[in-house]
Amino acid sequence: MIDGQPFKQIGEAKPGGIVCVSDHASNFVPDDIPLGIPSDLLDTHIALDIGVGGIAERMARRHNIAAHVATISRLVVDLHREEDHPEVVPTTSDGHLVPGNIGANVEARLDQYYRPYHDALAAWLDMANPELIISLHSFTPKLESGSEKRPWEVGLLYNEDDRAARHAIRLFGEQGLRVGDNEPYSGKKLNATMNRHAEAHGRYYCAIEIRQDLIDTRADQARWASMVADVCGRVALALD
Repeated sequence: MIDGQPFKQIGEAKPGGIVCVSDHASNFVPDDIPLGIPSDLLDTHIALDIGVGGIAERMARRHNIAAHVATISRLVVDLHREEDHPEVVPTTSDGHLVPGNIGANVEARLDQYYRPYHDALAAWLDMANPELIISLHSFTPKLESGSEKRPWEVGLLYNEDDRAARHAIRLFGEQGLRVGDNEPYSGKKLNATMNRHAEAHGRYYCAIEIRQDLIDTRADQARWASMVADVCGRVALALD
């Protein structure tokens, strides 16, 4: 974490511009939270969204898209769930038991990590009044718990407001990509951060999921940062 905060902000959010939010950018677990899992699992998708931290930082530093990113692992508290969601402090992830979270003090984790993250994000967005929010996530090509391979290279998620997503689906498709429409997850069920900070305020957003095997190197992250910045810039223009 940065200065004890469960988030960091990269770049300057320019009023009326494009900003990026990434809830699952970190695999950091504080020393006083024993999860009881093998340490090598912290480098896998159960602990973070692989690749998104590098993309968010690249967009902020090279493409003038300021970012608000998590500095705490989703295994400590899942910032992309509602406070009352039964797995806001997950006890399992893709078939792996997280024994240290069984019987955890959920309220304490919400108070220490979840609420400061979302309170700061709300204030940041109010200040920036962005024309478009990029909600950046990544997904594993195949879950360990028995699903089929996921063929999409990128997906756009949305709940009630699909205005920006429709443009982004078309524009990513024009890049020759296989694009998921509310795939590999449905934003009707999993859209907590954008429901709260975008749809509830009438703000345009693109909730983007990128397949992790496409963004696991710095070179790939740089390429995708450029593409996401370009596509979302054109989405913003189309929404004017």
